[in-house]
Amino acid sequence: MSDRVRIEIGDHVAEVTLNRPGKYNALDRAMFEGIVDAGESLARDASVRAVVLRGEGGNFSAGLDTSSFTDPSGGGPAVSAEAMKPRGGTPANLFQSTAWVWKTLPVPVIAVLEGVVFGGGLQIALGADIRYAAPDARLSVMEIKWGLIPDMGLTHTLRGIMPLDRLKELTFSGRVVDGREAERMGLVTAVKSDPLSAARGLAREIAHRSPHAIRAGKRLLEETFVGDGADGLALEARLQSELMARPNQVEAVMANVEKRIPRFRDPE
Repeated sequence: MSDRVRIEIGDHVAEVTLNRPGKYNALDRAMFEGIVDAGESLARDASVRAVVLRGEGGNFSAGLDTSSFTDPSGGGPAVSAEAMKPRGGTPANLFQSTAWVWKTLPVPVIAVLEGVVFGGGLQIALGADIRYAAPDARLSVMEIKWGLIPDMGLTHTLRGIMPLDRLKELTFSGRVVDGREAERMGLVTAVKSDPLSAARGLAREIAHRSPHAIRAGKRLLEETFVGDGADGLALEARLQSELMARPNQVEAVMANVEKRIPRFRDPE
């Protein structure tokens, strides 16, 4: 695992920290690879039921570290022909995978947005299921500043979350919005005075629910929120049938009836 990203797991909750505080957690090649590796490793860990995604040092991420184009300590050039190609088994290239890996992780991901959340940093956060922002967080679709377009999955992750005209305004202008304006626009889920504590609390709450039902719920909403109605109804029925009368569903019922803490089994 790259030293750019730290993972801590306890009580079925994984906390993933972008760990380059001296550079405002800016994204070089090593950071891109570390984020993807972290998401893929958690996808293989059946004990994990929720993920908190945050940045070290009071900032989420300042986006692309332009010095990584020439600095060999960053793991090589951030952008290359190879990095722009889809990675094996997914439709996403290396950069898109830093958001896609959270979008496709089978368990909920809660992003903690503090300080700067610029460009690629914002696009990574948009891969999370839920985003809690500090009131004074600063967010921007900043690629236009460098004569670029957002290319890390934003066209997929923001679909259905915020109106297209608002997204166009942010994309064309690159202007910075604070946490409260981002909430009004639909860019973040909620503003919290202490977003890290709020994210940890929600993650603990999720971790005490049936992991099979949580995973099925995420899959259902991801695959049907924008799509064909008939397909959505069919998937609802199939996933519900796979949950009903199974050990964790029975345990959820019995724990409620007996007024005790449920003892759920991890998915196999």
